[in-house]
Amino acid sequence: MHRNVRHGRIGWVRPGRVVSDDERGLLIWIARDTPVAHEVTEAGLGMRAMPFAEWISSSYRLARGRWSGPPLLKFLPTGAAHSVWWFSDARGRFANWYVNLEEPGVRWDDGQVAGVDVVDQDLDVVVYPDHSWRWKDEEEFAERLAFPDDYWVADEAAVRAEGERVIARAEAGVFPFDGTWCDFVPPPDWDVPGELPPGWDRPPVR
Repeated sequence: MHRNVRHGRIGWVRPGRVVSDDERGLLIWIARDTPVAHEVTEAGLGMRAMPFAEWISSSYRLARGRWSGPPLLKFLPTGAAHSVWWFSDARGRFANWYVNLEEPGVRWDDGQVAGVDVVDQDLDVVVYPDHSWRWKDEEEFAERLAFPDDYWVADEAAVRAEGERVIARAEAGVFPFDGTWCDFVPPPDWDVPGELPPGWDRPPVR
C-alpha cells in the first residue's frame, strides 16, 4: 500500500506490486484500474475542487474508486525526500518522469498487508525525456503555505532544495534519469486486484 498521510489522516491509498526492493530503494508498479481510495469531503469533493481555506474546515471520508491514470512505476529512493514516477502514454511507451516531493517514506508490515506511508509535499517536478523540466503545482503549494497551522508542509525552503537537487540529477542524466526502467513492461500474468485488501486503512505510522 503506497499511502499519503496528512496530519495523521490518510489522504490517498494506491496498492502496488513490488518490482524490486534493494539498497537503492523500493520500486512498485501501479496498474490501470487498480482499486484505490482518496480523501473527499462529505459532499464527495476532492481537495483540488475548492479553495484550501474551505478544505481545511470540512469533514472528510475515504472514497473508493479505481486508478484512472496511466500505468506507472513509482521509485522511492532509500531515505530520500522524494519519489520518482515513470509515466507512459496510451501505447505503454515511456512519456516522462514525475518527481513527487514528499517526506521519506515509513514502512509498515502487518503480515497479510504491508505498505509505506509518505507525506506528499504537493510541489512536484515534471522531467521530460530530453531532461528538460518544469515545476508543477506551484500555485497550490503557495496557497497552502499561507495556512501554516493547518498545512502539513513546515519548511518551504527544504522542499524546494530537495527539488533542485533532483533537478540537477535529471539535467545530468544520472540514475534514475539515465533510461533505467524506461522500457519496463509488467509480466502478462500480473493481474489487477479486485478490491483493496483488509487492513489497507490501518492507522498511519507517521
